[in-house]
Amino acid sequence: MLYREAGQYKTSYQADQAIFPILQDRVGIAVILAVAFVLVPYVSSEFVLNSLLIPILIFALAAIGLNLLTGYAGLVSLGTGGFMGVGAYACYKLATTFPSINIIILILASGVFSAGIGVVFGLPSLRIKGFYLAVATLAAQFFLSWCFIRLPWLYNYNVSGAIEVPTRTLAGIPITGPNATSTTRYLTVLAIVVLMTWLASNLIHGRIGRMWMAVRDMDIAAELIGIKLYRTKLLAFAVSSFYSGVAGAMLVFLWLGAAEADSFNINESFLILFMVIIGGLGSLIGSFLGATLILGLPILLRFLPSYLGVPINSATVEHLQFMIVGALIIFFLIIEPAGLARLWQIGKQKLRVWPFPY
Repeated sequence: MLYREAGQYKTSYQADQAIFPILQDRVGIAVILAVAFVLVPYVSSEFVLNSLLIPILIFALAAIGLNLLTGYAGLVSLGTGGFMGVGAYACYKLATTFPSINIIILILASGVFSAGIGVVFGLPSLRIKGFYLAVATLAAQFFLSWCFIRLPWLYNYNVSGAIEVPTRTLAGIPITGPNATSTTRYLTVLAIVVLMTWLASNLIHGRIGRMWMAVRDMDIAAELIGIKLYRTKLLAFAVSSFYSGVAGAMLVFLWLGAAEADSFNINESFLILFMVIIGGLGSLIGSFLGATLILGLPILLRFLPSYLGVPINSATVEHLQFMIVGALIIFFLIIEPAGLARLWQIGKQKLRVWPFPY
């Protein structure tokens, strides 16, 4: 009886369309946020923050961007890694050109440049879709990777060809650069991800989200009821690329500290696509679940066999990771296309009727 929808009445349209219509959901998300902001930084080690939590949050944000495009608007993209690179290089140029501006503002502003590039490469979606659109975005990935290598202006003509993160402070506390602590960077990433996840949730629950889903389900019918296809599709590319650009900027400035063009290659695009497939298309929580599984899997494969006394080397861990991820992709595509998000929903439904049988 502690987790039931029965008896929780909605007296307005706004209440019926709320992101968390059930009281227990609102309490639960408040508890999760309190733990994430207060308890986790206090009890987590440097290794857990740097190797697990920060990358999971960053890649979950990139997966949300791709999920908005593919899961909600039904448009396929294989260029997420390239759009992340646009955000990273844009943030680097902004940080070196405007050193006095707050770095968090620059990280968010870098997503605007990525959104603009996303709109340009999203123009083919007005004419093509499906496999052909995937090939077009794949071409965008290769073109952007070429730019990151062949345009020295992007990395300020550094001999190494890499972008290096300068130290920037917020209220006198370093949040980027070698002097920034893991806890500070984790809290900064968490705050940005929570804010942008909230914005994405409001988007998909509003008029824009309904237009995206109408185009996804049947674009011809959506056009017949008055939805402008070209505006809707380009908006989906813009918002998706914006999220990817912010994630790319955080990847470099709040995690790696430096990056080269290879950091945003085609492998990154496929990695994020796998997160969306395993986590669940058309689900924000699925983006977090997919990122947690894929990024946490190699750490689990390294430490679990050692804990059990079974020796295992790095090459074996890498092969096992590919095998498990591939098997999971096949499993979810065939058995449960909604991914881990559907399993999460099933668990919540069982909790709602517990301890009573069906």
